[in-house]
Amino acid sequence: MRSIKGLTVALLALLAGLTPAAAKDDYPNRPITIVVPFAAGGPTDVLARVLAQHMGKTLGQQVLVENPGGAGGTIGSAQVARAAPNGYTMVMGNLGSHAASVGIYKNLAYDPVKDFEPVMLVGTTPMMVVVKKDLPVKTLKELVEYAKAHPGEVGYGTAGKGSIGHLAGISFNQQTGAGLSHIAYRGLSQAMTDVIAGQIEMMFDQVVSGAPHVRNGSVRALAVAAPKRVEILPDVPTSAEAGVPGFVTLAWSALFLPKDTPRPVVDKIVGALEAAFRDEDIQKRMKELGNDVPPPEQRTPEALRGFVAAEIAKWTPLIEASGEQ
Repeated sequence: MRSIKGLTVALLALLAGLTPAAAKDDYPNRPITIVVPFAAGGPTDVLARVLAQHMGKTLGQQVLVENPGGAGGTIGSAQVARAAPNGYTMVMGNLGSHAASVGIYKNLAYDPVKDFEPVMLVGTTPMMVVVKKDLPVKTLKELVEYAKAHPGEVGYGTAGKGSIGHLAGISFNQQTGAGLSHIAYRGLSQAMTDVIAGQIEMMFDQVVSGAPHVRNGSVRALAVAAPKRVEILPDVPTSAEAGVPGFVTLAWSALFLPKDTPRPVVDKIVGALEAAFRDEDIQKRMKELGNDVPPPEQRTPEALRGFVAAEIAKWTPLIEASGEQ
């Protein structure tokens, strides 16, 4: 009896040891979920859905997108940090959720570097300064002058505390002394709705989500916060051309898995993303979204880990100096 029990224990131990390898070898064998910790329809969500559809074809399994938003992306990100490290749950994080959150939230429920396996930086897009149609300014320089002449009266809407728009506002205020007032919404679309309606003066929006409203004339773009003009809005000047040199803020998006996800699983996801970026239709869609795909040397897990650490080091002191924690 003892020998049978001992054999049973040994077999169970052997099977337990083989299970991870087997899981890696047949991955994926069921649907995968990308958590976008922001409202549906926003720029990060749109990018995730474009990539998810192509990744599903490559991996042979459906790739779903879920949107547990809130708290600048930290709620959904924390959910993924606690998920099983098996490759079936990942998060599309961004500057807000995986860098600025360290400076914004004193009791952040995860460490953006230590609690995730980085997969790939999938895109960057510049921010732009958008104002309501009847705001009496035509350039960034005039905006700064107007805001200083009307202290506390010029508010900028964002998707919430710690969002990319909030960070752009912090950076703009520190560089110019404009004193713009932060107005937090539950989502980016709500902020844009109020700019269009003239309820608030302005916002810092990503080119991908703001461009349609600029094109149809419902809002005006004063500048793109980038070193050069963007292809999808060629008539919009850079911040330097509009009178505020040095104001450059790039939004970025990246995929992360829970810590300790096996490297072969990470590599399969990297391969699926690379296949997407080789597809001409995806390349065209990226251009339409104003999303710049990073060069190959920046599309590795190791490069993303270093990039996130550098972004945290860049933004944390700026946030702390602003007093907007």
